[in-house]
Amino acid sequence: MPYFDTASAAPLHPVARQALQASLDEGWADPARLYREGRRARLLLDAAREAAAEAVGCRPDELVFTPSGTHAVHTGVAGALAGRRRVGGHLVVSAVEHSSVLHAADAHEAGGGTVTRVPVDRAGAVSPSGYARALGPSTALACLQSANHEVGTVQPVAEVAEVCAAAGVPLLVDAAQSLGWGPVEGGWSVLTASAHKWGGPAGVGLLAVRKGVRFSPQFPSDERESGRSPGFVNLPAAVAAAASLRAVRAEAEAEAARLRVLVDRIRRRVARLVPDVEVVGDPERRLPHLVTFSCLYVDGETLLHELDRAGYSVSSGSSCTSSTLTPSHVLRAMGVLSEGNVRVSLPPGTTAQEVNGFLEVLPGVVAGVRATLGVVEPAAGAPPVSEALEIDALGLRCPQPVIELARAIGTVPVGGTVTVLSDDEVARLDIPAWCAMRGHTYVGEAPRAAGVAYTVRRRV
Repeated sequence: MPYFDTASAAPLHPVARQALQASLDEGWADPARLYREGRRARLLLDAAREAAAEAVGCRPDELVFTPSGTHAVHTGVAGALAGRRRVGGHLVVSAVEHSSVLHAADAHEAGGGTVTRVPVDRAGAVSPSGYARALGPSTALACLQSANHEVGTVQPVAEVAEVCAAAGVPLLVDAAQSLGWGPVEGGWSVLTASAHKWGGPAGVGLLAVRKGVRFSPQFPSDERESGRSPGFVNLPAAVAAAASLRAVRAEAEAEAARLRVLVDRIRRRVARLVPDVEVVGDPERRLPHLVTFSCLYVDGETLLHELDRAGYSVSSGSSCTSSTLTPSHVLRAMGVLSEGNVRVSLPPGTTAQEVNGFLEVLPGVVAGVRATLGVVEPAAGAPPVSEALEIDALGLRCPQPVIELARAIGTVPVGGTVTVLSDDEVARLDIPAWCAMRGHTYVGEAPRAAGVAYTVRRRV
């Protein structure tokens, strides 16, 4: 069964498995002790730190191991903000950061700090000028991911780092999605990563803090890991994480070239094989193994279940797969279609046959889901019945409000309007996206006593 969700967690690399087993046998003792078992464990820990630091591009004494990538993010954000509290309490993040960064920002805001969220373009990329406008005299820290975890867009980290350096603001980079493919370019100040994203064991994060960056850990510390990550290090897992990072880096250039060809095939053929699909994310500046697309008139949860039944494990940012019934913050910030969203992220070793098999299955699966939902647009040439029509879609959830709009648009003449009354938050994103895809004009929205009225003008 092909596993196409390595952006969530990569399969354990064979080198990680070997290193984990060996270090379980040799690295079980306390590396802080001076007897031979402790010294042996210390040698393993030091070697792992050196290997990880080399891959990150920092000094070994600048890097510590943490219990997870999320722990590294929260420690990094809180420590950097506290270290510069005399400057001010202003934090700058992009609107598409990983939820761990945004949760840290929310906690900072709840504690009395201020947060500016820098918008992105329709490809999911920030602009250095956007960060330049957001920075101010009281800015203590800026955060920017190296590459987006949902759509694969690579961010202009080096350019943003220059902007931050000119303003005297440290930049924290969440490199979880990209570190396995190569080091992060530019003058970053703090970097975080998570081993399970590159084929290391789960439960190991990396936190690198450059010398000279003011940093104050915000929890009781001890003598371990430079006081930045207290407690006994999971030494076998840290060794396996460092060993697998070195291994995937050695394979990265060749594997990236190979997977990019397969992803390009998916990007081209999905748009050709499946009607009413939007492929999202930057087509050029992107991770080599990841592609995301959204399908009109599709229930995302049902689509993922059907693909799973067909033997393909994929992920989604669709609201239809979420208990909150809201689209992913990334798709919302980009302003792209969210319904029927599918994220395909290929693990190393994925074959052309596996990708071809997915492309053969996908059109039928999407068509089957659409048929179940009863997607029927008015026949071409049917006479209009009204100049303006209002549809009550209250209580209907994604993708049903858009389906109702599609059914109705042909019943008004060109220049006529259809207004959809909906209490589904997703309609605010998906109705304008539908208009852009189908060539109609999105007029706007207006609050009603119940829900929101979204008005569309027919153009074709």
